[in-house]
Amino acid sequence: MRVIIQRVNEASVKVDGKIVGKIGHGMMILVGFTDGDDEEKIKYLVNKILNLRIFDDENGIMNLSIDKERDAILSISQFTLYADTKKGNRPSYANALGGDKAIKLYEKFNELLGREIKVETGVFGADMKVSLINDGPVTISMER
Repeated sequence: MRVIIQRVNEASVKVDGKIVGKIGHGMMILVGFTDGDDEEKIKYLVNKILNLRIFDDENGIMNLSIDKERDAILSISQFTLYADTKKGNRPSYANALGGDKAIKLYEKFNELLGREIKVETGVFGADMKVSLINDGPVTISMER
């Protein structure tokens, strides 16, 4: 499981020209799955995400985790996080988990996050247009 976390001032996702998910201050997370991913890996990364100290304290130091009362997360499924570019110029996505297995893991990921904080999502498998204002910029990559 791989995630790319971006600290944002705002983020939104459109499908077919309609906004399906939108947040203000918080995190936009791109998430991808591969063979062997399971609920234990999801729980581990959800805990890391919710406690990741990437927000500024009163001294401007990244020392605070996401504010579960005021902030939100926009979660976007992203199979291309498992692109393999070692051979040739066309990425292979053979390591990306697809279909029913991936959507179940994505839904579990969002469910567990949603128990602690407001979560907006894109549409799994859709052609999405994602907009964001990255704050910092702060971008963190995590894998389990």
